Amino acid sequence: MKIYRSVLFAPGDDQKKAGKAFAAGADAVVLDLEDAVAPARKDEAREMVKEILAGVSPQVPSFVRVNAVSSSYILKDLQAVVELPVEGIMLPKAESGEDVRRVDWLLGLLEQEKNLALGRLVIIPFIESARGIERAIEIAGACGRVRCLAFGGNDYTMDIGTTYSPEGSEQFYARCRLVTASRIAGIAPPLDTVNPNFKDITALREEARRVKQLGFQGKLVIHPAQVAPVNEVFTPPPEEIEWAKNVVEAFAQAQARGAGVIQIEGRMVELPVVRRAQQLLALAEAVANKSLKANNFK
Repeated sequence: MKIYRSVLFAPGDDQKKAGKAFAAGADAVVLDLEDAVAPARKDEAREMVKEILAGVSPQVPSFVRVNAVSSSYILKDLQAVVELPVEGIMLPKAESGEDVRRVDWLLGLLEQEKNLALGRLVIIPFIESARGIERAIEIAGACGRVRCLAFGGNDYTMDIGTTYSPEGSEQFYARCRLVTASRIAGIAPPLDTVNPNFKDITALREEARRVKQLGFQGKLVIHPAQVAPVNEVFTPPPEEIEWAKNVVEAFAQAQARGAGVIQIEGRMVELPVVRRAQQLLALAEAVANKSLKANNFK
């Protein structure tokens, strides 16, 4: 089970910041070739990404955010990325299933040309506009490479003519669309937008708790200081793990007796509740395994 509680962005043309990102404890790092890199530095950034990845821990999964499929940079980006030791790419400004399929097709051609396994690189479509939100279902199911969706809340709020707020009411509809689209497509839950105020950790925690309740698996972050609080929110606490263990064990005993519904602590427990308990235990195990691997690598 791959976990992405926190996914930290770093500029693709800044080796120092990238090094700090890989050491921050995030579940994954995204090296950015898009917004963080000026047009005049795109070629330099592609080469820098190769250097960065050659010198970082393989224990931290990495992605590269390429430029939009409609940009003049996309082909060179994919050519630079296809052989790199990354999990995949983040595709910005995804607004249709066709956007994703174009990139899937190009990656397939490049993988064949380089004698690489077809479908080796996954795609995380970054949805940042009203058009993209309304087409989230087709984007999520566009091709087999799509692992999960990511929400670009700051661009989205600008697109709909409002501003980002700490309460997030202007993003509620979009977030719900991404969660349901992901479930319909049978892919992993989405990643929530970055919180631009990286100094307000209290607000970050509150926002992370809200989106976790909506069904998100984690958050995109832009500063190392945001990693630990986000990881904490998206990690099942001990009391939840204990509850989940009790539910799974009690339900198994009930089924052995021929019962399909039980009560635990005054709450009715049936199969949907058991499945949620199983999800929590799988997540807790994945977090524990990740920590163990990180400690062994040190």
